[in-house]
Amino acid sequence: MANEISLEWVEDLRFEGRAGSSIVTIDGNGDLGTSPVDLLLESVGSCAAADVVDILKKGRQDIQGLTVEVSADRREEHPRKVKRLVMKFRIRGPVDEGKAQRAVDLSLEKYCSVFHSLRMDIALDVDVVVSP
Repeated sequence: MANEISLEWVEDLRFEGRAGSSIVTIDGNGDLGTSPVDLLLESVGSCAAADVVDILKKGRQDIQGLTVEVSADRREEHPRKVKRLVMKFRIRGPVDEGKAQRAVDLSLEKYCSVFHSLRMDIALDVDVVVSP
């Protein structure tokens, strides 16, 4: 299955990205749109989040909310690649903590295609917090 997007240069370092009917403004400076690295963080976070919700629902867990915070440590010199990702999953609802941790582990070890598309020398720190 192929995924396709198109990027159209707008001005300065801004581009308009299109995927089907979805449009996003991308700004290399991060001033008037999301920066490319922030889009990468959003992509890996949303990919893992979708897996976690799906796994917990299939496991008959009553998930009522999910927030994922993703941060990255980058090299100081060029190329300023990501060296470490830190992900914090905040899950709300009467969810079994062990099942929540297992859902996150399954996503990052097996299912999240975005994470698995990244270089595997990126260190990853994960924290899972479940609250009623």
